[in-house]
Amino acid sequence: MAIETNVSASAVGAGVGAAAVGATDSTQAIIRAEKIEKYYAQPSENRIQVISATDLSIVPGEIVALLGPSGSGKSTMLRMLTGLSRPSAGQVYWHEKPISEAEINVSIVFQSFALFPWLTVIENVEAPLKARGIGPAERRKRSLRMIDTVGLDGFEAAYPKELSGGMRQRVGFARALVVEPEVLFMDKPFSALDVLTAENLRSELLELWSRKTMPTKAVFIVTHNIEEAVLLADRIIVLGRNPGHIRTDFKVQLAQPRDKKSEQFTQLVDYIYKVLTKPDVVPTEDPAQLQKVRDQRQMRYQMLPHARPGGVAGLLELLLDKAGRDDIYRLADDLSFEIDDLLPIVDAAQLLGFLKVEEGDAVITETGAEYANSEILRQKELFRTAAQENVLLLRQIRRALETKSDHTVPEEFFLDMLDEQFSGEESLKQIETAVTWGRYAELFDFDAARRRFVMPDVEEETLAANEEES
Repeated sequence: MAIETNVSASAVGAGVGAAAVGATDSTQAIIRAEKIEKYYAQPSENRIQVISATDLSIVPGEIVALLGPSGSGKSTMLRMLTGLSRPSAGQVYWHEKPISEAEINVSIVFQSFALFPWLTVIENVEAPLKARGIGPAERRKRSLRMIDTVGLDGFEAAYPKELSGGMRQRVGFARALVVEPEVLFMDKPFSALDVLTAENLRSELLELWSRKTMPTKAVFIVTHNIEEAVLLADRIIVLGRNPGHIRTDFKVQLAQPRDKKSEQFTQLVDYIYKVLTKPDVVPTEDPAQLQKVRDQRQMRYQMLPHARPGGVAGLLELLLDKAGRDDIYRLADDLSFEIDDLLPIVDAAQLLGFLKVEEGDAVITETGAEYANSEILRQKELFRTAAQENVLLLRQIRRALETKSDHTVPEEFFLDMLDEQFSGEESLKQIETAVTWGRYAELFDFDAARRRFVMPDVEEETLAANEEES
């Protein structure tokens, strides 16, 4: 899907980021975000911080890639930069003019194609021009030129249902570019495509950019594919979460076209994996290009990765087969996983002490090896010990149950505490993950009807009593 945005003085403002290492002088910036934040107030007078106060500039001549784990605020940042969402604090400038007072010209290409199914290819491409009030002859001329540019010449009269996924996304690119945006934003534009189609479109995007046939001065792409970022970007920004903040922002010193099998390419991919998988440590392997920014805010509760014990066990068994150590990049490739699929499992195993991450490699620990080699009952014992030692929320739930005379505690008790740090939606997800881990480890059970945590034996007694009454 492509959205063309031409924001008037009455439109909302927006922005992103933390201090950009590679950014040029702010007077040259097309978009400059200054100390922008995103947060939500709570009845308790606290607030949930989604994005911390940060700065960022988007300058002409750059493709910028934004990476980060799930929940780090990538899409929120994009929406603020494009004027679709207003920051809670700070200001965004369009050519040094507050965005609320400026007319900005940006386009967005989204992951889903979302073309108008009742319109032909050329009618879809003409749509944003028609919305701008451009006459039929001019919009037809510009649309035909852009359709030819993206390689869809001959398909002008086709409907979206007649096109492949790659062709539909080409229509999305044409629709975004036909308005000649100064900045083209893309939100995971290739993730809905098969591997070969995505690779072809990336190559075509780079060709259009390098030949300067794209009518745009800068490109900002949100992605969870590290290889994609290194392949395309002149500058890469990596986010941390809780709250969202830029952990590192650096220029990519690799000439185009880039060889994915080269040592420099692989090293940079490994570096980014390391940043993503070690949220509390900022690596310094490349001091000439990378600058340390503040560490992730210390949280009273760790954010539980949304991974199941079975996934953790599977990852550890796979590592054992690889002599206990493997590059996370290769693991994801072997499993055909996207980074957002693999990282929660890696994070969970690391949180429990079953593995550690070193130099971009997942390295199984002695406890992790024992866990992977054990029978089911022994695995539960090891998981239970690791959970109580390393996860504050699980430890508190168990202790609360042991303290209460009836050995039950309402879910709301822990939700109230989690809500001080997480959004309401994330608090519920944290409880859901805690229940999954707690049940597996036999630390506690959960009565969904009453929304209460219970000791395992108490749950059995309750069910027996209910059966007798019925």
